[in-house]
Amino acid sequence: MTTLKNDTFIRALLKQPVEQTPVWMMRQAGRYLPEYRKVREQAGSFLNLCTNPELACEVTMQPLRRFDFDAAILFSDILTIPDAMGLELRFTEGEGPKFDKPIRTVADVHKLPIPDPELELRYVMDAVRLIRKTLQGSVPLIGFSGSPWTLATYMVEGGSSKTFRLVKGLIYEQPAVAHIMLDKLAQSVAAYLNAQIEAGAQVVMLFDTWGGVLTTEDYAEFSLYYAKQVRSLLKTSHDGQPVPALLFTKGGGLWLEDMADAGYDALGLDWQTDINKARARVGDRVALQGNMDPVYLYAQPDDIIEKVKTILHGYGTGSGHVFNLGHGILPDMNPEHVKVMVDAVHEYSRVYHQS
Repeated sequence: MTTLKNDTFIRALLKQPVEQTPVWMMRQAGRYLPEYRKVREQAGSFLNLCTNPELACEVTMQPLRRFDFDAAILFSDILTIPDAMGLELRFTEGEGPKFDKPIRTVADVHKLPIPDPELELRYVMDAVRLIRKTLQGSVPLIGFSGSPWTLATYMVEGGSSKTFRLVKGLIYEQPAVAHIMLDKLAQSVAAYLNAQIEAGAQVVMLFDTWGGVLTTEDYAEFSLYYAKQVRSLLKTSHDGQPVPALLFTKGGGLWLEDMADAGYDALGLDWQTDINKARARVGDRVALQGNMDPVYLYAQPDDIIEKVKTILHGYGTGSGHVFNLGHGILPDMNPEHVKVMVDAVHEYSRVYHQS
C-alpha cells in the first residue's frame, strides 16, 4: 500500500477536514495541451491512444506536470464497455464516436455479453496499473465509467444524438427490453470499476452524461435506478483504504435530493446549478464537486480569479467541496488560464477551512 503524499481530494470527498479545497478538471488530459496533441498524433488515432497503456499513462501524467492538481484521472473513454460487448467502436473526425453494430433488435439486447475487465478490457487495467506506479503516491488516481443509461444512449443511437429518438423510443415502446439492457450494463459497469479499483484506482466516478435529457420519472426509472445498482455492487474499500465514489449527471440539478440518496460519497454539479443552493438541498449527505462554466476560462485572468472566489464563497466554510468545472474543458483553451484557476482555488480556499 502506497501512502498518498496529497490525499486532500479523498478527504474532501469523505467530508473530512482539509487545509484547502482540492481541484482537478474534467478532461484535464486533453487537446488543450500541445503535448497531448503531439502524443495523439504519434498514436495515429484517438482509439489507439486509449488502447495503448504506455501512451494513456503519458497523457494522464501531462497535466500534473503543468498544474498543481490534487488528482489524476485515468485517460480512457466512456465507450470502452460497449466496444468490449462487440458493438465495434470507431471515431469519425468531426462526428465523434460511432458504433458499426448498434443495438437494433431485441435479439441484439439478449446476446449482449458482460465483458471480463481483465480480458476484453485488459488494456484499461494495464493503464491503471502503470499510471498508479508512475504517480508514486503523489496524488490519488480516479477511475471512471459511463453510466448504464449514458452507455445505452450511444449503443441504441449508434453514436451521438440531439433528439435521442431511438433510445427514448425503446424505453417508451419496449421498457422491459430496455431494463434487460440496462441491467446488463449495470453489472458490466460495476465489474469494470471494481477491476479498476483492484488495479489501483483510489476513487471512481460515474459519468451520467445524458441523464439530463430524461423526464423526472424516466430519470428515476432508467438512469438513477441503475446508478444505485452500480453503487450497491462497488467495492467501498481496498487495501484497508476507503474508495469514494462520485456521481455526475449533466443536467441533473433538478434531482439532487434523489441523487444524494443513491449511496455515492459525492455529486458532481454542472454550471447551471447554484452551489450554495445545492449544498443547502443535500445537507451533509454528500460532498459536492464543481462547478465553474468551462467557457469562463476564456475570460481574463483577473476575472477567472473572481469567479473562483465566487464559487468558493458559494459553497462556504468546511470540507466537502472539490473544485472542478461544470463539464469538460474545451479543446482550444489557453493552458495558462487553467493555471490561474488552479492556483486561485488553492490560494483563496484556505480561509474556508480554518478551524
